[in-house]
Amino acid sequence: MIQIDLPFDAPEILFVRHPRARRYVIRVADDGMVRVTIPRWGSRKEAAAFAARERAWIENERRRAERERVERARSVDVPADVLRDLRARARRELPARLLELASRHGVSVTRVSVRNQKWRWGSCSRGGHICLNWRLIRMPDWVRDYVLIHELMHLKRMDHSPRFWRLVAAACPASSEARAWLRAYSRA
Repeated sequence: MIQIDLPFDAPEILFVRHPRARRYVIRVADDGMVRVTIPRWGSRKEAAAFAARERAWIENERRRAERERVERARSVDVPADVLRDLRARARRELPARLLELASRHGVSVTRVSVRNQKWRWGSCSRGGHICLNWRLIRMPDWVRDYVLIHELMHLKRMDHSPRFWRLVAAACPASSEARAWLRAYSRA
């Protein structure tokens, strides 16, 4: 094992020569440790240059690993039957509320699905398919309504332009508070 200081501000990176490796490989462990595998024909200098070229990727992976570590630390073990009930409730209530809001705001939804999404609260396709995260069921009603309205407004405007945000604000007066709530919840 070889340790090399890189020409950029990075955490300590572990360089490991592997006799069967055919190329340079970078891995970021769950704890954020970066490991670069050097093939038998490779050099330390080339490995350091490779890591320097992949700096942005390394930093993104370290941030992802940190987010996942935080998520695991704050996750609570929920009994399987409670989880099943929450998901069933989400499948019943979220589509019904979405269709009610769609009717109120004059848009039509072609399809609604409730899924186990890791990084999104909802999404909307150009074809009118709205996908919602089942975890919305655990949020306050006013925050949940904001997410549903946000997705519905994409049926009027498929972007995040100032015009889109004006549509959202007109349909949901508490939109800025709901966005702040979601940001705080996502960081907690």
